[in-house]
Amino acid sequence: MKEKKKWHPATKAVRLQMDRTYQGEHASPLFLTSSFAFETSEDIRAAFAEEHFTNTYSRYTNPNVEELSNKIAALENAEAGFSVASGMAAIFGTFMALLKSGDHIICSRSIFGGTNSVITKYLPKFGIEYTYVDAVKTEEWEKAIKANTKMIYFETPTNPQLEIIDLAAVSAMAKQHNILTVVDNCFATPVLQRPIDFGIDVVIHSATKWMDGQGRVLAGSISGSKELINEVYLFCRATGPTLSPFNAWMISKSLETLDVRLERHCANALKVAQALERHPKINLVKYPFLQSHPQYEIAKRQMSSGGGIVCFDVHGGLGGAQRFIDNLEMLTITSNLGDSRSIVSHPTTTTHSRLTEEERLSVGITPGLIRLSVGLEYVDDILDDINQALQHV
Repeated sequence: MKEKKKWHPATKAVRLQMDRTYQGEHASPLFLTSSFAFETSEDIRAAFAEEHFTNTYSRYTNPNVEELSNKIAALENAEAGFSVASGMAAIFGTFMALLKSGDHIICSRSIFGGTNSVITKYLPKFGIEYTYVDAVKTEEWEKAIKANTKMIYFETPTNPQLEIIDLAAVSAMAKQHNILTVVDNCFATPVLQRPIDFGIDVVIHSATKWMDGQGRVLAGSISGSKELINEVYLFCRATGPTLSPFNAWMISKSLETLDVRLERHCANALKVAQALERHPKINLVKYPFLQSHPQYEIAKRQMSSGGGIVCFDVHGGLGGAQRFIDNLEMLTITSNLGDSRSIVSHPTTTTHSRLTEEERLSVGITPGLIRLSVGLEYVDDILDDINQALQHV
């Protein structure tokens, strides 16, 4: 179905889908096939010569993957998109497609632990240099620029500390120096924030999180200009981080409810954050739409709501955090986020455990820090479980 320019993004998420087959199905069918057949030798020759677009092999393209990619790109106001097997595949694929040996990348110090491993352990093996900067100090970004700087990479909000980076400021600075900007928009989703509208070149998602929204399948996405996305596509086509058609089909259907789900996630998260600010056993609460957040004004300027993640530091450090987590009765203890069910995780001992203590503390990951992904449960039930667990801290 062709996109109507006047459609609201929420409508695009519901209405954009592949063309119907001869069966006239209302919901998109699932194409579980490794390859696609052709009528003649000339047809398949032309397809592999890329003289016209058609599906040939599901490692290259698949109707379900294409639908998901187009839908996310439309939500992000991007020219094109491509989807892969996971969020980390999206990050690594983007780095490998758009950087080369001898290049330099600038990255915010506050990022997901897996991304940190790629940047510090694997990019140097390909001759790619990196520099970390303080996420919220825009002046540090410019000071870090070298003659061979080709990319600026960051998350906003950051994982897990929910720091907010000024998209417009970083984009404007990067354009002055002809540097690509790549943003992980996973925590906000295109429902709450569209980095491309602020001049960012490429937007990445772990679609595993809020886009799926129910903790079922893995996927990653990359959106941007046709030229840049084609480079990512060519790299991924050759190297094989292929997204399962089934996973693509599942997430494409989930996007139809992303807008209404995020409304509930955000409303619940704000109420939880406000309640935690008043709790005597909490040292610190971080949530982008709390006025106490250091980048509150920037968050209000570039996000339509604060998202579904709340971070807070409990009394007692590591021991306090462990007692809190171990006494939860309803909230789930797992490393995922963006689920319909509320989830707690302890960054120090899980997602960011491979960082040194000094590195963790430099980005605000204290031993008592809890990352809470606020779910769709009745908010009073979420708060009741948190409050009873805090009694043990």
